[in-house]
Amino acid sequence: MRRATVDPMTTTGPSPRPAVPKDSLLVLGIETSCDETAASVVARDALGRGRILSNVVRSQFDMHKIYGGVVPEIAARAHGDCLDHIISAAMAEAGIAYSDLDAVAAASGPGLIGGLIVGAVSGKALALAAGKPFLAINHLEAHALTAGLTDGIKPPYLMLLVSGGHTQLLLVEGVGRYRRLGTTIDDALGEAFDKTAKLLGLPMPGGPNVETQARAGDSKRFKLPRPMLGRPEPHFSFAGLKTAVRHAAKAAAPLDPQDVADLCASFEAAVTDTVCDRVAVAMGLVSDVLPPGPQRALVVAGGVAANTALRTALQTLCAARGFVLLAPPLGLCTDNGAMIAWAGAERLALGLTDGLNAPVRPRWPLDPAASPAIGAGVKA
Repeated sequence: MRRATVDPMTTTGPSPRPAVPKDSLLVLGIETSCDETAASVVARDALGRGRILSNVVRSQFDMHKIYGGVVPEIAARAHGDCLDHIISAAMAEAGIAYSDLDAVAAASGPGLIGGLIVGAVSGKALALAAGKPFLAINHLEAHALTAGLTDGIKPPYLMLLVSGGHTQLLLVEGVGRYRRLGTTIDDALGEAFDKTAKLLGLPMPGGPNVETQARAGDSKRFKLPRPMLGRPEPHFSFAGLKTAVRHAAKAAAPLDPQDVADLCASFEAAVTDTVCDRVAVAMGLVSDVLPPGPQRALVVAGGVAANTALRTALQTLCAARGFVLLAPPLGLCTDNGAMIAWAGAERLALGLTDGLNAPVRPRWPLDPAASPAIGAGVKA
């Protein structure tokens, strides 16, 4: 797997195709749900094992940083400008022709509607032209299933999804079958990181910059709250923590570099304590479903799963509770085409495909039957 910035005016030449068993499914995955344009080819063999044959990602970071966040119209236009070239690069890197594919998969929600339309329409056009099935992929399901590609794990397992738009705890029961145990009732964790970074004058991307500053800070200097700690249901809340950071920063103003580092460290420690407490509650809820053994796993997915302090704390928690912690490589925590392709391959193996009239959905919960969490609104 590689993460690359591709010049939309160039494409890579053909490369030798890795040996792939003849009974493997080959799926092209397209990801355009936010601000990264990505395409990947993944192979799934008859035993359910996966291989990434190519994974090309073009970041739009430089286009959005001057605005302090992702601008949906700019994101959609940027996807449209380069997606064809990204797909061509991914196919060339995999060393295959479109006729070799078994299906084309595209992220169809949740996400920014303009970007989703660009990716889904392109995927449908390729599927139609090549005479292949089309798969409309739930972006969250792709995150949920990535551990099957990277670690070979099969459901059921407990999943912590932590990204800029979602913070949830789910029991992954199978492809297309998810039981939501907890959700945020206000901000998603990635959103809280980004807003904290902006408050402290740190540049985008907020999460990584808060983490970098935290390494030089004193995590005990500022007494910040641990929202929802000890509650019997594993829901999350980060709005109050974000407000506490604002009050602490105002009280310490004007802030010098050490103040910023200490605030970041204190914020990261509060987040880590809170998340571990919420995960521990969820572990108790699934103890009967996930019996002890090597399959008893906590899978962490989403962009915030790249945070080292959080990973370390969750590793300690898992060791104490008899769980195995599985987290994708850092390059597969953020949005990428490989996770879309893999989710498509998993669905295709079950005979699940979608029509060319499959809609794009800005909201697409994994567990639509879950009871609304009080205050959560659309983030549930």
